[in-house]
Order: sequence, then C-alpha cells, then structure tokens
Amino acid sequence: METIGIPRALAYYAYYPFWKTVMATLGRELVESGATTKAILDEGISEACTDLCVPIKIFFGHVAELKGRVDKIFVPRLVNVSQGDTFCPKFLGLPDMVRYGMKDLPPLFAPRVDLRKKVRGWVNLARMVADAFDSSIISVLQGLEKGKRVQAAYENLLLQGFTPKEAMEILETGQKGKVSDPGKEQVGTIALLGYPYSLYDDFLNGNLLSRLRALGVKVLTPEMVPEKVLYTKIRSLPKGLFWHFSNRVLGAGLYYLREVQIDGIVHVSNFACGPDAMVNKLLELEAKKHSCPFLTIGLDEHTGQAGIHTRLEAFVDMVRWRRQRACE
Repeated sequence: METIGIPRALAYYAYYPFWKTVMATLGRELVESGATTKAILDEGISEACTDLCVPIKIFFGHVAELKGRVDKIFVPRLVNVSQGDTFCPKFLGLPDMVRYGMKDLPPLFAPRVDLRKKVRGWVNLARMVADAFDSSIISVLQGLEKGKRVQAAYENLLLQGFTPKEAMEILETGQKGKVSDPGKEQVGTIALLGYPYSLYDDFLNGNLLSRLRALGVKVLTPEMVPEKVLYTKIRSLPKGLFWHFSNRVLGAGLYYLREVQIDGIVHVSNFACGPDAMVNKLLELEAKKHSCPFLTIGLDEHTGQAGIHTRLEAFVDMVRWRRQRACE
C-alpha cells in the first residue's frame, strides 16, 4: 500500500480527519509524523529560512522527520475554503518552499485547494487527486464526500469542547469520553485564542490549554464557536481581514467579548507573523472596550515553557482577584 506522510503541523489540526478519510477511500495509508519535539524544531530551524515564523519552521522539521518513511509527503497549497478569505502567503507558497528548500525528499503530494467556486472547486480538487494517484475521478469524488462527512463529525466534537487530539481519538475508537473539566476550583472563564497550530501543539506553547485547566480555569477556544457565528461577527466590523485563520480568531474574540461572560482573554501569537500582529491589536482594543483583561503570549523558537507558565499563573491570579473583588 502506498504511504502518504502528513506533517503534524499547520493545517493538520484543522483538516487531518478529512484527508485521512479520503486517502483511506483511495487505498492509501496516511502516516503522521510524531509530536513536535526539540529535535524536530531544531531540524526545522536548520532547514527553513531565518525570517519564517516558528510554525513554518516546525512544519519543515516534521517534513524532515517523514523522509525515508513514506512514498510521498502531503504538502497542500491551501488557497480558500469557500468563506471568501484566503490563507496566508506562507500557506500559498508552502509546497514551493518545501520543494526548493529541502533536499532528498520523496515526491510531494501538493493539491491546490481553492473552493471559492464550490462545485468547480471540488471538481478541480478531485481531478488533481485523481491524477496524483492514477484513480478515477468518480472514486475520488466519492472519497471527498465521505471525507466531508467525517470532517463535519470532527468539527462537531470540537464545538463540544474536545481538543483536536481528543476528537481524533473519538473518531478513531468510536468511544466518546468526557470533556476535560477545569478542576475543583473554578477560577473563571478565559478565552484562549490563536491559530490551531499554535493552540494545540503542546511543545510549541508549553502545554497552555492543559496548564490553564489545571489552574482551575474553564477554557474557550475559537473551535468552540460555530463558523456562521464567527463570520457574522466579522461582518460587524467596517472591514474583515484577508486571512482565513485570522478571521476565525478575531471572530471568536468578538463573540466571546460581546456574547459570553468571560473573565479574560489569552491570545497566543507567533513572532514574525504579520496577520497575527494585526489580530492581536484588534483583540486588545476590543478587550479594552469591554474592560476585559488581556494577555498576549508570543511564541518563537526561543520561547521557554517556564516563562510562559509564570506569565500565565500571574494572569490567572489577577483573574481570581478580580472575581473575588466583584463578589465583595
């Protein structure tokens, strides 16, 4: 059976169940790289350009980890997934950066995903997949439809509060567990905002989500807000952003500030990411309007877990203090 390697980085956290289903339908095995480690990060730093943001460097490290293990490596060119916004330029150029920036790679499976014109977009995607695997377009279209159903089930689990890892395990085993509770002491509710590849890569962010839950915090993420709600909030602005994940983070922030009683916002931002800098400032200004505590956690290859945890614990202490004063 032909094996297709998928790096456990970037869009993996958003679309892995979809592509795994499509590949299985076509008789291919999708092989994941391991969880991010310091060795993977260091390898990515050595392979990637210096000016790239750390999530892209981590992606390079995961590609390197798959060399010699698979027949092809999956590096999609994500353009648009039908909401009118596009992915950032580094996603658009990712196959080219990998192909011309790394040596001794197996062939890349790099379909262009552009669904602005829904029917034509899906047909074009089916043709690219069919050509890559010498399959009939009918069988590919059937696989895509099956993938959409699995993806919908995955996103429904995320809406319920499961992390991507938990949701993937549920889809794999069919056994639905319970959403992790925040512990015995309910300190407050904090919106943890950021791109999925920043929020759910535990090595990159110092295991932020689990750390907040261990401190007694109820954590809300962008994946817990329905897509229609996200884009309704974005349309309330004079102008939305150009970028897909940026709009999702900003829309979630607006929803939580305006519709949900939260005690604070923690925005996980990536150094050297232009769209992230814009999102961070817009969230900060909106939080100020609502007198909501706001913390930015900036990530790069030099960020240490101890520093992240210290800042996080101080922020949670402040949230606890504010709640106690409100009750007096």
